[in-house]
Amino acid sequence: MSVKNRYPNQDRYINLLTDFGFKRLFGTEPNKELLIDFLNVMLPPQHKVQDVSYRNNENLGNTPLDRKAIFDIYCESKTGEKFIVELQKAKQNYFKDRSIYYATFPIQEQAVKGDWDYKLSSVYTIGILDFIFDDHKDESELLHIVELKNQKCEVFYDKLKFIYVELPKFTKTVEELESHFEKWLFLLRHLSKLEAPPEALQEVVFERLFEISEIANFSAVEQEAYENSLKYYRDLQNVVATSREEGIEEGIARGIEQGRQEGREQGRQEGIQENTIAIARSCIQQGLDIETIMAITQLSREDIEAL
Repeated sequence: MSVKNRYPNQDRYINLLTDFGFKRLFGTEPNKELLIDFLNVMLPPQHKVQDVSYRNNENLGNTPLDRKAIFDIYCESKTGEKFIVELQKAKQNYFKDRSIYYATFPIQEQAVKGDWDYKLSSVYTIGILDFIFDDHKDESELLHIVELKNQKCEVFYDKLKFIYVELPKFTKTVEELESHFEKWLFLLRHLSKLEAPPEALQEVVFERLFEISEIANFSAVEQEAYENSLKYYRDLQNVVATSREEGIEEGIARGIEQGRQEGREQGRQEGIQENTIAIARSCIQQGLDIETIMAITQLSREDIEAL
């Protein structure tokens, strides 16, 4: 049963980069055709999926700290391929290490007791990143497909793939969209800003997406849950973006004043350290919990409590 929107200044459609939006879009059985369609624009042609079943993602071993910054869905195709689909809201130290680590869980659970020939099903990690990799910030390429290769750049093992999309790099307008893949990226970034479905996005699968994403169709409980999720997302984005920008600018300015490359680097590092402290203090003032602050700043619990 839908209710009248109780939030007069609210958008028509949800933000898909919130916990609520991501789970509503990709994480429920009635809407799994949306997940299947998204997987098929991300996967290589030989691994197109017809159906998926949801798995218990608690088996991935996610820590409480991870769950503050990452939303993930774990599913399996009828032919056995395993898929971890995750939305990462904020940059973390050792992000690539974490991806490798969590990909081992779907591998290990395939072990069979007794006689087993070690044959494995494919495992894919598909990451929707609401940030840009530091080592790719000067590149326009936004889609990264990572495989195990040998010294000749030949694929050594084709059953383990990591596919990442850096969403902030996608800047096309709705008039410039050329493919189904680009339409998905546009909706992930801009759905909440739309007032009505654009003509370019009037496809059957997207009709369903617009229907389930319209806030006016939510129950009162769902609206409240979405508002809380949206507030958390905005708080996190504002704290990280504003504080880091100010800290880096301060560090660069201090380095320039010193007049030498060593001074610039030292100033930058000092500015980043001061910025990290500023982020933590800002998070504390906004009432975020310690686990969330740890995920954002990578400071220890002891350092944060000392502030």
